[in-house]
Amino acid sequence: MNISLAPYTLEHELERELTYRKINFEKRDRLYFFDADYKPLFAQVTWLNCKKLPIVSINDGIKQLRALGKNWALFSVDHHRRAQLIQDGLAKVKEEPILFLANLPNHPMGGWTLYDKNTIICSQETTSLYPLGKCEFIENKTIPPSRAYLKLWEFFTLHHRPPASGTHVLDMGACPGGWSWVMATLGLKVTAVDKAPLDEKIGKLAQITFLQESAFGLSPEQVPQVDWFFSDIICYPERLLNLVKTWMAKGQVKNFVCTIKFQGEANFSVIDQFLAIPNSKIVHLYHNKHELTWWVNK
Repeated sequence: MNISLAPYTLEHELERELTYRKINFEKRDRLYFFDADYKPLFAQVTWLNCKKLPIVSINDGIKQLRALGKNWALFSVDHHRRAQLIQDGLAKVKEEPILFLANLPNHPMGGWTLYDKNTIICSQETTSLYPLGKCEFIENKTIPPSRAYLKLWEFFTLHHRPPASGTHVLDMGACPGGWSWVMATLGLKVTAVDKAPLDEKIGKLAQITFLQESAFGLSPEQVPQVDWFFSDIICYPERLLNLVKTWMAKGQVKNFVCTIKFQGEANFSVIDQFLAIPNSKIVHLYHNKHELTWWVNK
């Protein structure tokens, strides 16, 4: 059995995803229980190969969880007081904001719930090293023009280390400039593209060259020798897919990081087309909203 925790307000998308994959599920609050070897995209965290632990008391629950692992995060769906008393008897879990590019935790983070009064369901094998998949940062609240930069912070901290300093990268749909700011602080050479101007303080950064035109009108020949293609463009997924394929066809860009944004319900057919591109990965970042993050690294 696997259990996925739906991101807050996106329960319907996790339900649609499981239904699209023809996976039967049981819903308890934001937890989805299913018997399939599958890691949903619209999940804040997924607990894999879960165990059922019959317990006779609070202390018995504490003892059994301690025997399986050190770090546990509770998502309570029933018998909340009893569940919290068990959690209080386990090792305290730090949920403090982290620094950008902080080292990842050294130990696995388990997840558990009290399914009924005398049954714990748990796993030490989860898709996140952070409690319930939460990844909060010590934010920069003075320079970035929006909070969209947190998506790129999360991507570089948890999923892929940044390109080497001096790498030439393209930021498509860059306005107001949060992603360009992140890349500039990393010493990357950024070509930012948007019809709307960048935030004034971002546009003045020496590492950023701004092209004021549509990302969809820019030809790959206009920006030679680009190593990474980044996009947080607000557009239909089909249009983003066509844009990506246009740049891939030229062969000069090997690495892509794009936000797939949904206007209405998620289109899983298009998502599968992104996943069909070799070396593709897709996640729902903790800082994503009604969107997914797709990347290719070669």
